[in-house]
Amino acid sequence: MLQNCHLFESWMPEMEKIVSGFEEKTDIHEDFRLYLTSMPVKYFPIPVLQIGVKITNEPPKGIKSNIIRSLNTISNEKLQDCEKPVEWRKLLISLCFFHSIV
Repeated sequence: MLQNCHLFESWMPEMEKIVSGFEEKTDIHEDFRLYLTSMPVKYFPIPVLQIGVKITNEPPKGIKSNIIRSLNTISNEKLQDCEKPVEWRKLLISLCFFHSIV
């Protein structure tokens, strides 16, 4: 996994050569996968994008959407397992609200 590829603008041509060479090689293991993470930038090599599978992840917009997304990650079991569920829920919603604003 190569993370934050957008930070290596000078290395992009070299990466393009390496990835393009994968198609010609026959000795690559069938289970080999290369994962790249990047922000959208103009200098990312187009051939790398064309031969790969692209997945995008965009955060929800707005405070309400952010709070709902944060609360959806917590199961009801975690809410019920607490010794003080009322206090825990108040603390949790306050923390989610703070997180959505930051």
